[in-house]
Amino acid sequence: MKMKNSLVLLNLLFVVLTCLEITEAQNCGPSGQIVGTQPPPGQCNQGNDSECCKPGKVYQTFTCSPHPAHPAILTLNGFERGEDGGGASECDGQFHDNNTPIVALSTGWFKFSNMKRCLKNIAITGNGRTVTAMVVDECDSTRGCDEEHAYQPPCHNNIVDASAAVWRALGVPEGQRGHMPVTWVDA
Repeated sequence: MKMKNSLVLLNLLFVVLTCLEITEAQNCGPSGQIVGTQPPPGQCNQGNDSECCKPGKVYQTFTCSPHPAHPAILTLNGFERGEDGGGASECDGQFHDNNTPIVALSTGWFKFSNMKRCLKNIAITGNGRTVTAMVVDECDSTRGCDEEHAYQPPCHNNIVDASAAVWRALGVPEGQRGHMPVTWVDA
């Protein structure tokens, strides 16, 4: 009888903790802000329609991301040296071929459980298709408008920043890539 009661208590604790995690993620609001500065001439890479920080504009920062079950925004990123993605990927310190299905996740999703998603796959669904992609980097939601971030603003808290290979696999024509609602799960 004690074993059965212990299992019931453990299950109840799991449900309560899960509900708290979902509630916290749903209430994921801004954690701070950054005021944009003028990037040095020629230093902001606007590849893939990336935005440069605007002097005086206030950008929100986030330390959390919504629960992955909530819709995300798929954006286009270049992971090769010299592209709009900035420096080497955080998971392995390498640059990656854009013909490989890879992504960078907003800080809250990327830092989840001490970066446990690094070099793991996620399944992204959008445009009526699903593709599997490897997480290689963070789309930093806590900092930006500096050299390390290619003078681009902080990411929003619900971004899946994807290589061209992911967009191709989802069947999105080249001229229509940039921002698209998607869902994703750990694969």
